[in-house]
Amino acid sequence: MKITYSVPGKVILSGEHSVVYGKPALVTAINLRLKFSLTILERSSQDGNSNKEIQFISNKVKNYLKKEKINFVEKRFNFKIESEIPVGRGLGSSAALSVASVATFLEFYTGRQFEKEIINDLAFQIEKHFHKNPSGADNSAACYGGLILYQKQISLKNLNFKIPKNIGDKLFLIDSGQPKETTGEMVDFVSNKIDESILTEIEKTVNKLVISIQNGDAILFKKSLINNEKLLEKIEVVSKKTKKLLVDLSRFGCGKITGAGGYETNSGFLLFFAEDKEKLLKYLSTKKILYYKFTSDNQGLKRI
Repeated sequence: MKITYSVPGKVILSGEHSVVYGKPALVTAINLRLKFSLTILERSSQDGNSNKEIQFISNKVKNYLKKEKINFVEKRFNFKIESEIPVGRGLGSSAALSVASVATFLEFYTGRQFEKEIINDLAFQIEKHFHKNPSGADNSAACYGGLILYQKQISLKNLNFKIPKNIGDKLFLIDSGQPKETTGEMVDFVSNKIDESILTEIEKTVNKLVISIQNGDAILFKKSLINNEKLLEKIEVVSKKTKKLLVDLSRFGCGKITGAGGYETNSGFLLFFAEDKEKLLKYLSTKKILYYKFTSDNQGLKRI
């Protein structure tokens, strides 16, 4: 028996850090995916119990099943992770693993599939264990897919429209490099630098981005992207090296960091709107900078 679930990564279009403080964030799932598989262990001494993180997730699922008085069968397991999502770059690799593994363990132990709401809630509890104070936006995007307007402990709204072609075709994800800081460390760092005025300005940017996407307004989208980057620089989550990269890239378009960022060396991936795609790609190739064509994912979690 083999059970496998596939989950997309995510990009925060706007609302990084402010979402931790109860402000809305605009998030989309992207078509970089992680697959998590479980098989019953038969003849081996090296099983999933030797991995502390995976064992924690397994125990969390079993504790939930016990609490809800849902019958399950205890089994030893082997696991396999296959991922296209870069780790530690702000694209939701941790949340994808949490969602995919929870869904897989639930079916592995009970023999049945569970509702996404249950999977997402459990994945959020696991994210809190690993990242101290996550917003819940990452796991929600991974679980449900599509465009999501997320507000911590208030609402999760699946938007009934997609990023239009005139905007989506010009979007790229450009790697500034893996930050030295973890997401948890960046959240702690920002707690001393963010204030209500910046939170309000970021919220306005989120709302403008929603309008720009809904109306296919590329000019408003670009302006919002630029303003969002300025606000993130104000709370010092963009390193000097990444700021220089953005300046170098400005001849081809405009962009912002996406995710928690980083202040010492690198800041993770940039969401970049390209005015001149051919020249941008030639530059990235010459400089050997990793990039992905931005493509939304509208499926979220799926059994494969």
